[in-house]
Parts: sequence; structure tokens; C-alpha cells
Amino acid sequence: MGDRAPAEGGLVGWWVELPPGAGTAVMATGIVSIGLHLVGREVLSWILFVLAAIAWLALAVDFVRHLLRDRDRWAEEAGTPPALTAVAATTLLGTWVALEGWSGVAVAALVVAVLIWPVLLAAVVRHWRRRLPGTVFLVCVATQGLAVLGGTLVVSLPSGWLAWPALGCFLLGLALYAFAFRRFDLGQLRTGAGDQWVAGGTLAICALAGSKLLAVPAWRGTALHDALRPLMLVTLALSVCWYAVLVFAEVRWPRPRYDMARWATVFPMGMTAVATLSIADAAAVGWLRTPGQVLLWAAAAAWALALVGLVRHLGAYYSR
Repeated sequence: MGDRAPAEGGLVGWWVELPPGAGTAVMATGIVSIGLHLVGREVLSWILFVLAAIAWLALAVDFVRHLLRDRDRWAEEAGTPPALTAVAATTLLGTWVALEGWSGVAVAALVVAVLIWPVLLAAVVRHWRRRLPGTVFLVCVATQGLAVLGGTLVVSLPSGWLAWPALGCFLLGLALYAFAFRRFDLGQLRTGAGDQWVAGGTLAICALAGSKLLAVPAWRGTALHDALRPLMLVTLALSVCWYAVLVFAEVRWPRPRYDMARWATVFPMGMTAVATLSIADAAAVGWLRTPGQVLLWAAAAAWALALVGLVRHLGAYYSR
């Protein structure tokens, strides 16, 4: 996108130039907000949710504007994995409002996500190639986002039928992870700008989706429930292993400069924390709450650093 001259100046011009992956900032803010809600930090959770919602609305307007006024650019960007942040961000914000008891708004978010998910997923898969950055895993993240939101709504809606589509998305997401991993460039661990972390965060959202399905009332005591519990714990353990590898890579090959892709680092950190906290309750593994809280505050610190980097980047943009 660097070869496009901005159509407008100031903040609007900067926003127009943003890549589709800017949605990771909404995802990062939304998941940290959910984590803060889970540990009872409601004021901070609300502040981050409002910020995420404002950014989501701005990106949604930009999405529609490109669709109506610049169809070629829209089609070009829709074929890239970062376009799926539109689905993932919508499901995360929908999950937050569902946890607050606003089922109607959450259902509306699910409908929006379900409508755009197949269109973007098909476009992305058609343009898949080998040796892709960490954003390739967004095919799985977006799909598991539907499972997370659907699974969250099951416990608040009178009908439990959403559990089965959520289970289908959960299983499809696991399959997509395997396909995405084959196309992931492992060299990104050394050279990635931040989105290499999605490789691990994807397994965390798989574990989170599993924890939501584990809580489905109608499935308790069934063989399906018994099968989900170990699968969920294994995916969480693998995501923590990825977390350790990614931290080592950051120490071994430091990348201190700000990049928009750094929001794709915050999101997996927050997702790992939320998955750990959720599994502590869903699987009755109480000792997981302590590491979950430690991971959450690490993610909150990373979010704050990314925000400082964004503000400094905006300052540099205005001074040009």
C-alpha cells in the first residue's frame, strides 16, 4: 500500500492508508478487555471495550467505503489473510457483550460475522501460497471466533441449537490450523514484524472455543464432553509452548521498532491469558487462574507499549 498517494491529509489520510491487518488492533484491545472482565477489573475492561468498539466502527465504515467506491482495492485486500480480522474482531466484541448479558447485540454481531466469514474465507483460500507470515493463521482464528461467540451465547439463549454449529466451527478451525501451518514460513520467528505470534495465539483461541463448548449444559456427562476436555487441555498446552518459543525468538532476535503488526503480538498474548483463565473454570483446574492472571497483565503491558508506539507513529506521521 506504500505506493498509493493518500487521498486526504491528517488523521483521515493516515487511516485511509491503513492495511487490512489494522483490525488486529481491535482484536488485541478486545481480548485484553475480555481478560480484564474475567478478573473483575470492570472499569479498565469498559475503557478498552469502548476503544475497541470505536476502532471497529471506523474500520467497518472504511470496509464498506472501499466496497462501494473502490471495488478493485476491496477485492485485492479481501484476498489476503488480514482481511479476516474483520470476522475475528466482530466475534471478539460480540463475546464481550455476550458476557455482559447483552444477548441481542451479541446475536447481531454473530450474524454480521457469519455473513462475511464465508466470503472472505473463500477469497483468502483461493489466493493461498507457501511461505506466508503469521497472518495465514487468521483463517483459523476467524473460524474459531465464530465458535467462541456461538459457544458463549449457548448458555444465555433459551435454545441450545447454536452448540452444534459452534462445534462444527471448532473442528473446522482445527483442520484449518493444520493447512495454515504447512504454508507458514518458520523463518518469521526470526524476521517477523509481530504477526508471527498468531501461530501460537491460534491454538489459544482453539482452547478458548473448547472451553465454551465444554460449558454447554446439555453435553455435560456425555462422551462428547469427555472428549472435549483433554483436547482443550492439549491445545492450551501447545499454545503455551508456542508462547515460550516466541518469547525466546523475541529475546534472540530483538525487533524494538514499532510496526502495526505488533498488535498481532498483543492479541495472542491476551488470547493465551483468556484461554487459561476460561479453562481454569470450565475444566475445574483452579491452579490455572494464577498463571492466567500473570499472562493477562503481561498482555496488558504489551498493549500499553503498542499504544505508545502507535501514538509516536502518529506523531511522526503528522510531522512529515
